[in-house]
Amino acid sequence: MDRNIPKLVTIFGGSGFVGNHLVQLLAREGYRIRVAVRRPDLAGETRMFGGVGQVVPVQANLRDDASVTRAVAGADIVINLVGIGFERGKQRFDAVHVEGAARVARAARAQGAGALVHLSALGVDKAAAISSYAASKLAGEQAVLDAFPEAVIIRPSIMFGQNDGFFNLMGTLARLFPVMPLVHGQSLFQPVFVGDVAAALAKASEGAVKTGRVYELGGPDVETHKALMQRILREAGRNRPLLPFPAGLARFGAALLGILPFKPLVTADQINLLGVDNVVSEAAIKDKRSFAAFGIVPTGMDAILPTYMWRFRRHGEFDRDHKPAAHGSISA
Repeated sequence: MDRNIPKLVTIFGGSGFVGNHLVQLLAREGYRIRVAVRRPDLAGETRMFGGVGQVVPVQANLRDDASVTRAVAGADIVINLVGIGFERGKQRFDAVHVEGAARVARAARAQGAGALVHLSALGVDKAAAISSYAASKLAGEQAVLDAFPEAVIIRPSIMFGQNDGFFNLMGTLARLFPVMPLVHGQSLFQPVFVGDVAAALAKASEGAVKTGRVYELGGPDVETHKALMQRILREAGRNRPLLPFPAGLARFGAALLGILPFKPLVTADQINLLGVDNVVSEAAIKDKRSFAAFGIVPTGMDAILPTYMWRFRRHGEFDRDHKPAAHGSISA
């Protein structure tokens, strides 16, 4: 192979939230990139992240061996970012997180890829007993390591950044509703900036950390779920009471809403996850399986949330410098 030809990276799920950040980062570093997605016609914007022909969307379905093999053929590095938050139709947790992850790992091994990086989620080991999502993610990690022992597994906490799923959703709800329900208010979270996660993924793909290991990534701020909701309300400039909601009743309501034919706001499985602390473990810190292994100092929420949460204020960007009065809350 010509040493002057840049390395080829295949990124499954490269058009998503994390993928957009990672593709831009790797493109700036000169890599050739295949963005492997089910609908490449909807991933055309990723081409703009690189030079002409540098970033190419390709069709791949994690449930199909042939398409996965085509996507990784000739790739030096394979990165799998694919994950689903709820089940619908053929998109089942086991099919995507376990069988699909294993299929990517087997194909990467068979096609001679030099590195495989797999994105999982923080806390899946602790929540596997009560969450189908967590159980499938944990099983997927093992399936990946069984097929590709030198793989690197990345477990980030809940991520924040432009177009994130959690903080934008909560901001929208704060804008629409007079009261914010609070379930499992004392659970701990360690939100992490998506740009830092993308940087860790890139470093892992370049061999900067030990392989065959699971790394846990969390930001510098550890907050209870209640404190996190209060932070969101401050950023959104909304004075909304936080109303404690019994987990059992919340699961029942989520199950009813799950019958409807549209994306659910929350599922019963996700409510179970809210009850489990989502922070980097002491073992990971001791073993240097955290951001320290990557040489990355994580970014705090104070530096990022104000850059996009202003959109949920009453007057939008005109309220960006406004300091709202402390909002009321009902103790959780």
